[in-house]
Amino acid sequence: MKNIMTYKGYTARIEFDQRDNVFIGKIVGIADSITFHGETVKELRADFEAAIDHYIADCEATGRTPRKAASGKLMLRVSPEVHARALATAKTAGKSLNQWAEEVMDKAAHV
Repeated sequence: MKNIMTYKGYTARIEFDQRDNVFIGKIVGIADSITFHGETVKELRADFEAAIDHYIADCEATGRTPRKAASGKLMLRVSPEVHARALATAKTAGKSLNQWAEEVMDKAAHV
């Protein structure tokens, strides 16, 4: 079971605080700190969505651009051997290395 929630392109990691008997969420992948909580999953979901909506509205009101978790550009360093094997595998599949890597990462991220 994954302890995540998503809304409007934002992802949050969810934890349960046994001491306070409450779910706590934190948006991941952005520099801004956005947290939320709820005693039930329904409350947690509602507070998560409200936090994101408030963040977006606050950014608009102050003239800032809301931060997203990723730009779509990725710089990755691997050994020359891994690079060569990945390139050969991509070409064998009739794809560019970028196309192949995106498919592999997408599949791995949906486990």
